[in-house]
Amino acid sequence: MDAELTALVTAGATALVQQMATDAWTRTRDRMAAFLARRGSAEPTAVAAELDAARAELTTAQQAGDTDTAADVQGEWRLRMRRALQADPEAAAELRTLLDEMAPPTSGTRVGVINNSMSGGTYQAPVIQAGIIGRQSMGGDRGRG
Repeated sequence: MDAELTALVTAGATALVQQMATDAWTRTRDRMAAFLARRGSAEPTAVAAELDAARAELTTAQQAGDTDTAADVQGEWRLRMRRALQADPEAAAELRTLLDEMAPPTSGTRVGVINNSMSGGTYQAPVIQAGIIGRQSMGGDRGRG
């Protein structure tokens, strides 16, 4: 699989796992189930049930702070998407469209997308990743009323 499709599959799995924690999950699940079912032997309802099970597993892992299981869930769906694209390379355009639909609305502001993928080891350190963590002030108008 070439680098572009590998990046697409990684972005797809990342977006799917992120959507598992949002209000848009039902729509995302149904669209992804249909996408994967068209390229496999399972019915969309069976794939949707697997996605729901993965969501439950991910939620439990996140609540327990189990990053390994959370990474495994993402890896499982990355593999499923890769197999779907290997079976049908023309499906890349449909997956791109699906990813665009999953993206949060930007409301006119420019948003950068960051995808992280770690493999081949165990990383045990806290990570904070954010565009803005809080408001900082150095001197200035502090204390003036």
